[in-house]
Amino acid sequence: MGLLERLRKEWFILGIVLVIAVARLEPGVGVKGGPLKPEITITYIAVSAIFFNSGLSLKTEELTSALMHVKLHLFVQIFTLVFFPTAIWVFLQLLSITPINEWLLKGLQTVGCMPPPVSSAVILTKAVGGNEGIVITPLLLLLFLGSSSSVPFTSIFSQLFMTVVVPLIIGQIVRRYIKDWLERKKPPFGAISSCVLLMIIYTTFCDTFANPNIDLDKFSLIIIVFIIFSVQMSFMFLTFLFSTRNSSTFTPADTVAIVFCSTHKSLTLGIPMLKIVFAGYEHLSLISVPLLIYHPAQILLGSLLVPTIKSWMVSRQKALKLTRQPKAPVKV
Repeated sequence: MGLLERLRKEWFILGIVLVIAVARLEPGVGVKGGPLKPEITITYIAVSAIFFNSGLSLKTEELTSALMHVKLHLFVQIFTLVFFPTAIWVFLQLLSITPINEWLLKGLQTVGCMPPPVSSAVILTKAVGGNEGIVITPLLLLLFLGSSSSVPFTSIFSQLFMTVVVPLIIGQIVRRYIKDWLERKKPPFGAISSCVLLMIIYTTFCDTFANPNIDLDKFSLIIIVFIIFSVQMSFMFLTFLFSTRNSSTFTPADTVAIVFCSTHKSLTLGIPMLKIVFAGYEHLSLISVPLLIYHPAQILLGSLLVPTIKSWMVSRQKALKLTRQPKAPVKV
């Protein structure tokens, strides 16, 4: 793959770097009360647009079919929304005595609370040839994050409902009437959501750079990057071991879905969620940093592991097929 093709493929990650750089150069444009009026255009319009777009693109019939894999979904849900955030919480108790920036540590906890994405995990699972095992429970995510927020829970819930649930439902209703046109034209839903997400990231960092009291030391940032890569690799290895143990009934394709879906976290849902739950926090951008690092890290690690996991899955499936074949009768 040439350099230009690689840059075109990873344009969103480059976009994140670019909007943060632009926010650093001219933070006044995207700050609260600035020309872009992010308190209206981002908090309500942009977030709603992302989930309306998700409603349009979500193929309910495929989701219904995927939900038939009850055991797989149960494993992914428990690992993602119970084990993952709990393990991170225990780990952060140890890190709290270190000089690492406390807001970056809070950001690590929010990463642990995020559900798996309907993008990277699915794409990587398809690249290998596995099953799609994803069920997103934003309400549980909100409950986990709500205890750390200064915003009343009722306010968080109402804004979540109006900017996430309602647009998602409307998108699904609209999809019913224009389904054939969507199937024929195939609009770039992913690119549209990514562009809106870049706007949200830009305004978040505008608030940060406009505040002289916020400082991010390089030591903390480097340690957080190391922790994120270590956590991802450790959890991928852990889910692989658990789903391939002798007493496991998971197929090789199920294992692929478990490894990717249990360890990947949603940036598309995560950033708007943080914007709602931590509204008014001057350190919101620092809380967002670990999730912004986790996103490219999971894509990088996933891309590197796809060939290896695909090779394992193919050989494993062949081995299982041979063991299930009836033995030919021995002629006397």
